[in-house]
Amino acid sequence: MVWPFTSVSRKDDDSSKRAVSWSDSLNGTDWQHYKDPRNWVPTLLVTTTVLASLQIYRSYLRRIPGAVHIQPNFFRKRSLFGQVTSVGDGDNFHLYHTPGGRLAGWGWLRNVPAKKAELRNRTIPIRIAGVDAPEGAHFGRPAQPFATDALAWLSSYILGRRVRARIYKRDQYDRIVATVFVRRFLIRRDVGLEMLKRGLATTYEAKSGAEFGGLEEKYKAAERKAKAKKRGMWSGRPEHFESPREYKARMNLEEPHNSNTNS
Repeated sequence: MVWPFTSVSRKDDDSSKRAVSWSDSLNGTDWQHYKDPRNWVPTLLVTTTVLASLQIYRSYLRRIPGAVHIQPNFFRKRSLFGQVTSVGDGDNFHLYHTPGGRLAGWGWLRNVPAKKAELRNRTIPIRIAGVDAPEGAHFGRPAQPFATDALAWLSSYILGRRVRARIYKRDQYDRIVATVFVRRFLIRRDVGLEMLKRGLATTYEAKSGAEFGGLEEKYKAAERKAKAKKRGMWSGRPEHFESPREYKARMNLEEPHNSNTNS
């Protein structure tokens, strides 16, 4: 029976339900449709844009909450931009990663947490590369001369400020070793280099594994100049000078003796 107002007959309906082979369906496809760039270029552009955006987000805009989350392929290739939330010693601090900076909304759409509880497990410990500041009082050890000065200077120089850390590796304490830059009066300053100029640190003296990021000669030249001008750590008598490395070595030798005496 044919319904009113329709021109489809039962014979036509039966023919439309007839099985079609795979080869017939391919031969019946209008491939000319796909040869027209207007039909596939927009889809290709959208797909490429989405994939590229995801890659940019993962590499540059995704916030890194801690040192363990830094991918190994980032070292020596990427830098981290963020705000210094605390300074623990004369040569290390904690960084709250703010990828993209103000362009990504940090400071006006998104804010860095201010409370310690909110910052817990959400910052990256940074060890300034190539320098060694005087040791503070830790674990019952006395502080070195100028340890307080180095800590006070570093705090006033970078605490609460946005810095860029050129990262190299993760050390044995799960800190990220990096050359750190901060803008002061619109001029980008190398924080480690500025400490050496003021005699508030020595160049790193480890036998192996020292990391300078290609700046070793520049750092040693700044150290020699500070020493010649008797700045900071170099202001005392040369025979009384003890570098941070020498201090740590002496403390390690004295600790077994002290423990035996106390027991």
